Parts: sequence; C-alpha cells; structure tokens
Amino acid sequence: MRVLIVSQYFWPENFRVNDLATELVNKGHQVTVLTGWPNYPDGQVFPAFREHPNAFQSLSNVEIVRVPLVPRGSGGLRLMLNYLSFTLSASILGAWKLRGRAFDVVFVNQLSPVTVGLPGALIAKLKRAPMAMWVLDLWPDTLHAIGVVRSPKVLSWVGQLVAFIYRRCDLVLAQSKSFIPEIRKLAPPGKAVEYLPSWAEDIFQSTEVSPASEITQQEGSFDVMFAGNIGEAQDFPCILGAAELLKHHAHIRWLIVGDGRMRAWVEQEVERRGLLKNVLLLGRFPVERMPSFYQRAHALLVTLQDKPIFAMTIPGKLQSYLAAGRPVVAALNGEGAALVREAGAGHVCAAGDSQGLADAVLTLSRMTDAERQKMGRKGRQISEQEFERSAVLGKLEGLLLSMRAT
Repeated sequence: MRVLIVSQYFWPENFRVNDLATELVNKGHQVTVLTGWPNYPDGQVFPAFREHPNAFQSLSNVEIVRVPLVPRGSGGLRLMLNYLSFTLSASILGAWKLRGRAFDVVFVNQLSPVTVGLPGALIAKLKRAPMAMWVLDLWPDTLHAIGVVRSPKVLSWVGQLVAFIYRRCDLVLAQSKSFIPEIRKLAPPGKAVEYLPSWAEDIFQSTEVSPASEITQQEGSFDVMFAGNIGEAQDFPCILGAAELLKHHAHIRWLIVGDGRMRAWVEQEVERRGLLKNVLLLGRFPVERMPSFYQRAHALLVTLQDKPIFAMTIPGKLQSYLAAGRPVVAALNGEGAALVREAGAGHVCAAGDSQGLADAVLTLSRMTDAERQKMGRKGRQISEQEFERSAVLGKLEGLLLSMRAT
C-alpha cells in the first residue's frame, strides 16, 4: 500500500505520527510524508535543519517531502501566518513536488490547525485516492476554548471550513470517544467516523532504564513530574497555584520537562511566587529520553484547562504515563479523568482546581511506596488493555487497507 501522510508536524519534531509512519513501513508499506520545516515548539526553524536540510529527507525508510512555511515565532499573528503558510505551501508546492506520484490512500494527521485537511483533500482529489483524517484537536471548539477566536461569526466560518473538510474525507478518526458526536455535528449524515486513540510507545514500558542524571537527587523528596508542551491548554496557572499552596512542604518538588509558548511566563511566575526551590524547569529532551526522566518521578502530572472541549480530550501524554507504571495525578474533567479514576491509576481532581491538585499531590506523597506501586501497576494494566501500540496501529492499518480496497 502506498500511503501519503499529510502533517504540518513531523520528525525531528516529536509527535506520534513519526511512530505511525515508521511502523507502516515496518509492515511493508511505502510511506511518503508531506510536511513543513521543523519549528515546533521553539517557534524557530531548527538550526540543524537550516544547516543540513538534506539530512532530514527520510526517517527509517519513510520518504519526507518538505515545503517552506513561516515559523511559529511568538504571538497570535505569527501563529496564524504559520498555519496559513503551510496550507498554501503544501497545497501548491507540495502538490507540484508530488506530481506524477500515485498513492492508494491519503492520511491527514490533524493537530492544530484543521487547515491541514485542505492540502490533504486537494492532493487526494488530484491522486484520485481516498482520504482519512485523524482528528486530534477539535476545531472550532479549541479556538474558542483558548481564546484565540472569540467572535461567534468567525467561529461559525471556521465551523463551515471544518464541515467542508469532513465532506471530503472518506473516513474520520477521533482521538477520543467524546469527539465522535461532535464530529458528527459537522460531518454529513452517514460519514464514517471511527475511534482511534493515541497509544503508548514501546519505550515507555521498559523497566531497564537508568534514571536521568539531569535531575539532582534530594533525599526524602517527593517528585511530581509534568512532561510535554508548556502551553495555554495545559493550565499552568493551576499547577503553579498548587505548587504555591504546598510551598512550605519542602519535600515536594515539581519537575517540568518540556518547552512551549508559555515557558517564559512560567519562569517569571516561578520567580515572582518564590518557587525557585519548589519548581524546576528542566527543558526539552527527545522522546527517547523520557523513560529515564519518568524513572525519577514519584508521580506523573497531567492537566488541562476547565473547558468543555478539554473534557472531551484524552491528553496524548496520558497513554505514556500509564504505560510507564507510575501513579498519575490529574487535574482533568471528562474522559481523561474517568480513565484514571476508573483504572485506580492515581488521584484525580477537577480541572482548574489548584487546591484539589495540591491535596491530591500531598495525599500521594504520604502514601507508602507499595501503595503507589499498586497504582502504577493498575495504570500499566489499563494501558495494555486500551492503548497497546500494536493493537491500535494494527486497527489503523486495517482501516487504511479497507479504504484502498473500496
């Protein structure tokens, strides 16, 4: 099967689509990825790519076709230019670079922005190939939730754009079960919509990992680790509010591993609130290093803002956390919260509840190692049942093959 993946983000940026593409190749398929210049999350094109762009033309036999874009930079205007530039560049230059090529199926990896579906739909039409789109970020709901767009008229226009893209999909894949009814509101009647969650990469299930040397050991400490994007959706005001409430519990440390658009704000707030000894920002590391960081954590932290759209979302990091076998502390609503609570994999409080988060962390810190290990085992068990990598990717492969057959 000849698969074209259209994704604004791809290696060396860290997203699951990298693993998806290489696994399809391992299964014997021919995979090409149409993507942009790597610039996430720093907002600037990676220096290594600028110096040696030819070194980023393939990944484990996945062919990579890149088109230029305006880097994300900082601020809303630059972000919109980033989205628009990839859409135009992939539609025009991408289609030209792929001229004369045949594909059996087009797979669109839809994080933000949803406009990635436009070049996907155009190329699918040009190639007379069916198109599947994996919806990982629900538009226009997310735009409204994080305040990027407040105008009801503009949100309505975005909704019409999303409906336009859904009409051109042969299959829409939803990252959570809660997404499905929302997708159906904009998709035409009878449109095929399937649940396809994220999965935990195999590396997170390994127990033979040396703890990260970047984290200084502190005798008697209880380390709560957040790993991933430092952005608006992750509700760092809630995290820092909880850290401030526990400020005088010197044994509790908050370890932040990652980077993102709100990092500078977080650094300023840590200093302003007098949390320099309590909250440590460790920077961004390759996904391959994350298991070694998880080994240093007593609990893994996941948070999202208190907005309806995020109650429907299963944060991508949650699958990795569960597979790592560490207790989870979650400030979430909805589907993600229910997953942790029902599995018995950690402690949950409402999204945006700093006091609840502080209480949950303090409770975990007072538990015995054996009690926390039991939670971790339950998390790994639900990970194996619901988010096992080979099962999820096998389902995707079967869906794509069935599309080709029709």
